[in-house]
Amino acid sequence: MSLNLQEKQAVVTEVSAQVALAQTIVLAEYRGIMVSDITKLRAEARKSGVYLHVLKNTLARRAVQDTPFAPLADMMVGPLIYSISPDAVSAAKVINDFAKTNDKLVIKAGCMSGAVMSVADVKVLAATPSRNELIAMLMATMLATTSTFVRGLAAVRDKKEAEAASA
Repeated sequence: MSLNLQEKQAVVTEVSAQVALAQTIVLAEYRGIMVSDITKLRAEARKSGVYLHVLKNTLARRAVQDTPFAPLADMMVGPLIYSISPDAVSAAKVINDFAKTNDKLVIKAGCMSGAVMSVADVKVLAATPSRNELIAMLMATMLATTSTFVRGLAAVRDKKEAEAASA
């Protein structure tokens, strides 16, 4: 079923809005994947705040034209699913995690900050902790440091109280 001109313009407008907010775009070939598996992938993407869609490549090329993601246009060939995220890591993580369990999803390329990423680069990015994971690590470190500091202060207080009582 082909789209009429207004529908194509609407798709390009929608995708362009997502691209304007994006830090990362990852392309993956989805040939041979069952619809139920794509549905699971979409659900995971929604949870992670990732815009995940199968798009006509010509419309996707128009959406990235004159953006930092324009170099990716040369790789927009074949049946692709587009993973777009405002978080630098989420798009890569969602696609890479799904590709680990479904060998029919093949990562083709990615782009971040105007630099095209190879498949290996996308996998390295996917292994990087997300912003929320980094914040959680920072908070855990701060909490551990604070509790250690409080225990140290309590030990000094107890020692001074013991010295005052013995004097």
